[in-house]
Amino acid sequence: MKLRKSAAVAAIAVLALTATACGGKEGSAGDKPSGTKPGASGAPELPKYTVATGVDLDSPTFKAAKKRGKLIIGAKADQPYLGFEDQSTKERSGFDIEIATMIAADLGFSKDQIEWKTVDSGIRETAISKGQVDYFVGTYTINDERKKQVGFAGPYYKAGADLLVRKDDTSITGKDAVKGKKVCSIVGSTPLQEIKKPEYGANVVELAKYSDCVQQLLTKQVDAVTTDDSILKGYAAQNNGKLRVVGKPFTEEPYGVGLNKDDKVLRDAIDDSLEKHVQDGTYQKIYEATLGLSGSKYTAPPAVERY
Repeated sequence: MKLRKSAAVAAIAVLALTATACGGKEGSAGDKPSGTKPGASGAPELPKYTVATGVDLDSPTFKAAKKRGKLIIGAKADQPYLGFEDQSTKERSGFDIEIATMIAADLGFSKDQIEWKTVDSGIRETAISKGQVDYFVGTYTINDERKKQVGFAGPYYKAGADLLVRKDDTSITGKDAVKGKKVCSIVGSTPLQEIKKPEYGANVVELAKYSDCVQQLLTKQVDAVTTDDSILKGYAAQNNGKLRVVGKPFTEEPYGVGLNKDDKVLRDAIDDSLEKHVQDGTYQKIYEATLGLSGSKYTAPPAVERY
């Protein structure tokens, strides 16, 4: 099977009220990133993907998609520079959207042959196992419990709980420097439970949405925001020049592409795509044109784990 590449989307905006990878809500409808956008003058350009031809996989998911003439991809719609849906144009953009589009091209599907479906975190396993989506790309942490219900290709990114601070604040250098500091996260989230641990000594602020935490950080009502570093990078890019990610993750969250538990052929094909584009530099270009706009430097993703 030959794998090649396809063309991608680029607009940025934020739609809210979808649960994050760590649980809870983030963003608010109508929020607009204020930072540099992919494709803007001076910004790194998104790569172009060539759609593969003659792809033939003995995969029930792939065969169903070929028969209907389109791929149905699950994604987030409310995460800055990760997975967004512009409510005025209905276009999707961000790091996860580009990864999903790149994979689709290698499977022989163009951008116009993708149907995007916003899937809340709480129903991802259901949407995948019931065939409501062909695969899902959206800050989806691989773990053994989820593997009992769905399959995972990847990991394609290693996230971890980190801290978002004001760019000029040098007092917070990592998790060991938040004692007595006001640190915000969202109600019901894994990062909230982590930062509440007595060992950190933080004064924890609990809000309903990450966008509210970020607003309080900008107005100096809190000293830091914590969640997955990938999500924080999106908010840093959204508020270009005002915020930065500390860059010292203190948990591990390997993101994978979720798909049918028993479809090993498709899983292997997606793993092939990820490996190929890390090696040829496409993956790095995607990062630099999306999450890289936060100012966080590119690091290679972890090795694909085949099983």
